[in-house]
This record gives sequence, C-alpha cells and structure tokens, in this order.
Amino acid sequence: MNPRKALVIGSEGNIGAPLVRHLRAVGYDVLESDIRPGWRDRFVMADINHPVDLLPAFDWGPEIVFLLSAMVSRVTCEQASGLAIATNLGGINNVLQLSKRVGAKVVFFSTSEVYGPECDPMDEGISAPRPNNRYGLSKLLGEQLVEYEVRTHALRAVSLRPFMIYDEEEDLGDHRSAMIRFTSELAAGRPIEVHRGSARSWLHISDAVQAIAAAARLAEYAVINIGHPDVTPIETLAEKIRRELAASPDLVVVRDLPARMTLVKRPSLERQRVLLGVTPRVSLDEGVALVCRRIRGRVQSEPGPALL
Repeated sequence: MNPRKALVIGSEGNIGAPLVRHLRAVGYDVLESDIRPGWRDRFVMADINHPVDLLPAFDWGPEIVFLLSAMVSRVTCEQASGLAIATNLGGINNVLQLSKRVGAKVVFFSTSEVYGPECDPMDEGISAPRPNNRYGLSKLLGEQLVEYEVRTHALRAVSLRPFMIYDEEEDLGDHRSAMIRFTSELAAGRPIEVHRGSARSWLHISDAVQAIAAAARLAEYAVINIGHPDVTPIETLAEKIRRELAASPDLVVVRDLPARMTLVKRPSLERQRVLLGVTPRVSLDEGVALVCRRIRGRVQSEPGPALL
C-alpha cells in the first residue's frame, strides 16, 4: 500500500520543518508548501492569501492537510492588523475550501493565545476563550471557521492549541519564545528581560510532532491542547538557563508583564493524553540542556563584526 499523502502548508517554519521530517519517517508521502521560496522536488511555493498558487498542491490529491501557515506573534498582529485578519481568517478559508474540494482532512494549527488571561486552567471543554490580543482573536476566529465547515459542510478536521513548543534547531531572533531568546542572549553575554510572576509549560519539538501527527488519525472533530503538564515560572526557567550557561546573574533583569500578554498559561492536557495518546517524554531540564548546548555552539560559531 502506498503511504498516505500529506500536504504540509507552512513547511519551512520552526514546527513545519520538523513535522515534515517526522511524517516522512513514519511513512507519509509528503508535499511541502510555504510562502518562502524553495527549489526542490515535492515543494510548492504559495501564499494562502492567493489560493491559485496552491492549486498544484491540491491537484496532487492530499488526504491530510496540516495547516500551519499564519500571521503569528502578538506584536506583529497588532502592527499589521489588516494582514493578520486577512491571513488568519481569509487565508485559512481558502485552504478549507480547497481541502473540501479534494476530500482532504485538515489539521488546523491554532494557538494557546485564544484563551486570554481569564482562563485558568485552560480547558478545551469548559473554558470560555476571551483573547486579549489580535493574534489570539484571529486564530480563534479561524477555529470557529473550521468548526463551521465541519458542522455544515462535512469537512473532516481537528484544531490544535499549542503551548510553548521549542526546538534547539529553530531560528534565533527577538520574535522567538523565551526559551530560545534567553539562551541565545545569555550565550552571547547579553542581558535578558524576565516577566515577573509569569509561568508557562514547555513542549519539546520531538513530543510536539508526535501529537500533531496523531491528530490526523482522529475520526471526529475536536479542539485539543498540546503541551507539557509541568508549568514552570519564567524566572525559574531563566535561572535554569543561566546556570547551564554559567552566565552572570547580573544579566537577568526582572520586569512587569507587558500589555496584551497572559501571566500564567496552565493547560488541561487530558484530550492530548486520551485522544492523541501522547504523554510528553522530554523534561524541562533535559530540554534546557539540549537547547543550551546547541545554541551555545551556534552563537560561538557566528562570525564577529568585520574589522575596518
């Protein structure tokens, strides 16, 4: 029997690329698509806001569509509100309509930002999401569009709400998660800003791709949190990273939480365990060690400023 055909939209991202590798390793025939250019077989360059460019990918006949493409980041979606809504609602609608035409199931990648600061714990079944930033709002609207297509037009789909996924190989930069920013800045001897009283759970990419792939096997529509059960204060995370890198305590600066952020994210993970059959294996201490070892090597290998 031929492997199942999976289309990964957003294949060049920090989650999409490892997901592609995982799917191929477990026997999927994978076609990749992203707004970034790529010159290789099994790749289609396309922006979900321009569905005509996605037609070759759907003509290929995918059975599963992993929809990771989006405008992301709390700050970015406030800066470019029109593009955020156009992409995270209109662009998602384009993919859903194309998926319906070929009978493909959709695994929609949402965000934990949909919950907002008033949900604790963040439970898929009982919480009333009320996002406090445009990113979370646009993704919640995307979820509602997916659910509408399931309910009224028989689309087969699953929506996932990820909580702080990290990978030691991901891109570096100011837009990355606290785990990656803290490590890259401290490894370079630069100060970090830690939000007082904040807490998160941290899911390593190796566990995350297991959960994302497992969602393709579900028969019924569901909204599912994916994350790690251990919720850790951000100040504790920063101290773990600082000690691992032997960085100066003076580099850790504690500040109050900025606007439009949620202080504590505490996910309910019963559906991840029961519906997806996934229990995270990588502990925070193991993850911090992996990230520090890899990013320290990357930072140290970067060329310094040119001498004039």
